[in-house]
Amino acid sequence: QVQLVESGGGSVQAGGSLRLSCAASVYTYSGRCMGWFRQAPGKEREGVASIYTRHGSTYYVDSVKGRFTISLDKDKNAVYLEMSSLNAEDTGMYYCAASGAMPSVMCEDLTLSRYNVWGQGTQVTVSS
Repeated sequence: QVQLVESGGGSVQAGGSLRLSCAASVYTYSGRCMGWFRQAPGKEREGVASIYTRHGSTYYVDSVKGRFTISLDKDKNAVYLEMSSLNAEDTGMYYCAASGAMPSVMCEDLTLSRYNVWGQGTQVTVSS
């Protein structure tokens, strides 16, 4: 059973930084998308960033470009999300997710339905 476990969430003031971690039991050497998604209260879940495990190509939603960085440690089977210059709009539950094997182009648009394994989420709260 593939599992994803997120950690690193917390409360931070606007302008601050956080680093989220996702420990994955899925084999990250294969070609799949690993993504971070978030869901604010009363809103739909949205894609934040994704990375293609085979060659590390990364993709971001426009609202986090230049502020967030997704990375992969294949030896540790872990995915990270470095978040900086946080603002109140970044508040929400953050989820790590993994897709099945697919080409890298499928990671680009952060489509939720392509991801079939999800973690339990970690809460990020940014106060202004």
